[in-house]
Amino acid sequence: MDDRPATIDTEAPTIDSEPQLRGLYQEPMELALLKQLDRLDDHCRNFIAHSPFVVIGSTRPGRGTDVSPRGDAPGFARVLDENTIAIPDRPGNNRLDTLSNIVSDAEVGLLFFIPAIDETLRINGTARLSRDPELLGAAAVNGREPRLIIVVTVREAFLHCGKALKRSRLWRDDYRVDKKNFPSLGRMIVEQTKPKEITVEQADAFVEENYVTGLY
Repeated sequence: MDDRPATIDTEAPTIDSEPQLRGLYQEPMELALLKQLDRLDDHCRNFIAHSPFVVIGSTRPGRGTDVSPRGDAPGFARVLDENTIAIPDRPGNNRLDTLSNIVSDAEVGLLFFIPAIDETLRINGTARLSRDPELLGAAAVNGREPRLIIVVTVREAFLHCGKALKRSRLWRDDYRVDKKNFPSLGRMIVEQTKPKEITVEQADAFVEENYVTGLY
């Protein structure tokens, strides 16, 4: 792979219409169109039950689109029925980007992963924030309930082929980075923001402590 800095030809033609875009690609295979469901079938339910990780895409008018990871033990995202998923909001950094987006615009997209499985599950729909006592209680870990449940109403669900994960070799060790050779989160943020009264050591200590005491 060429590591030289890329240059962009600003005079090159751009694609600014769907007909132009479609003209560059072959028609999708019939199965690629048929696989889109309007509900969660048994295979979708099984995928979610085995998934410990989901990425949520959300949008807020005037601010744009955001993606955020959510993860816990497999089954943390519970299928309530064929069109409803309940995702607990575990403790984070309290920016509340996804949650505030949902309050403003209910549209969301989900991407579920299962370790060692190259295929993913894509879901599009709408979300609301719930304080339902039964949902909160069912999501408790070590006696601690989440503050909120993200309840997703499924509009579209379909399995996505594994080409991207195969190309990235995500579940293999080929591109694994030794943590000793990569800057810590505390270092990166301190060097990015240059706070006057917080050292790298202090930031790293806070992060590590929070990983131990702040997961739930």
